[in-house]
Amino acid sequence: MNLSDSRTAGQHPADPPAATSYPLARVSAAEAVFNALRSDIENGALEVGAKLSSEAALAQRYGVSRSVVREALRSCNALGLTVTRTGRGTFVLANHVAKDLVLGQYSALDLTEARPHIEVPAAGLAAERRTPEELEALRDIVAAMAAEDDPEAWVALDSGFHVAIARASHNQVFEDVVSSIRDALAHQSETLNMVADRQHASDREHQQILAAVEAGDAEEARAAMSRHLHAVGAALDSILSP
Repeated sequence: MNLSDSRTAGQHPADPPAATSYPLARVSAAEAVFNALRSDIENGALEVGAKLSSEAALAQRYGVSRSVVREALRSCNALGLTVTRTGRGTFVLANHVAKDLVLGQYSALDLTEARPHIEVPAAGLAAERRTPEELEALRDIVAAMAAEDDPEAWVALDSGFHVAIARASHNQVFEDVVSSIRDALAHQSETLNMVADRQHASDREHQQILAAVEAGDAEEARAAMSRHLHAVGAALDSILSP
């Protein structure tokens, strides 16, 4: 099965024999690899406790780069389907999605509970305090996100947008906290894009936040950030709820 590192379509490989073949929608290569691995885990073709093939072997099997395989494995880990042990490899941990996402040092529940108390007021302050240079930086990020086709690059821009909003608030606590969770935000965004197809909706939500910050409308900036975080929470619920 050769997915290539661009948006593609294909068939699930017959290897391993127990895996079921099914058509893949037009998705990113990382999403296609993730979907294939998730299907094999959930249908029992890869049993709990089984060790996955190495990144190099999976990359060769699917005809993609190792970075694409690594991205797919991070999402499998985040959903609680697999666990990666340094020096030993990646193993199947469960045949169903966990009740919470594992995002490095934090969980999705941690982020969902904390972010509204940090990023909503930060957005309001950003509307009141942003400098012309900070506003231009936000415009550049949002424009780059809308034009970006590479999922990994988009995720980096996404987390960068939230850090830039916190920086524009000119509140050092908000900036430090959002900067400290940046990696977790990136992992969460990466998983939501794969599983819940959040990228384009997130682009629109970021544009609304930017418009409010640009207009100096603190109330709307807080409301736009709140709507964005609510949509992220709803997407998480759609993944984690039975």
